[in-house]
Amino acid sequence: MQELKKFINKKTKVKESAMSKMNPVTHFEFPAEDKKRMVNFYTDVFGWQTQQLGPDMGEYVLVTTTESDEKGRPKMGGAINGGFYQKTDDPLSHHPSVVIAVENINDSIKKVRAAGGKVTGEPMMIPGIGQFVSFEDTEGNRLSILQPLM
Repeated sequence: MQELKKFINKKTKVKESAMSKMNPVTHFEFPAEDKKRMVNFYTDVFGWQTQQLGPDMGEYVLVTTTESDEKGRPKMGGAINGGFYQKTDDPLSHHPSVVIAVENINDSIKKVRAAGGKVTGEPMMIPGIGQFVSFEDTEGNRLSILQPLM
């Protein structure tokens, strides 16, 4: 492993500390003007399965894109599941987003801010899932971080 890190660092000039821990993309989110229409589209075209959640979960639609285990995690490496949310007047809600899993949401918030990003709101607890907050990167892209329950 050390040889691989040295090779990558030499070729890409990546700092050694950056190679020690990477946080994976674990979820995607798509905005919808009409969630029923969107569900039909992705079900018909790609065979995805969906589950409409209730008002306590913001009427969010869970999306399963691949066979998953009993905790909803994909069995196939590299695959992710996601969700559809209601598009609002906020321009940040108009574009797809990804969710990045982190070990400590507060530490990650500090890192986002220190690197020039902007955290949009306060972390919120998603029941049975973990703590979640959205942010904008330095290019104005909206993403989110999630500290999963262990």
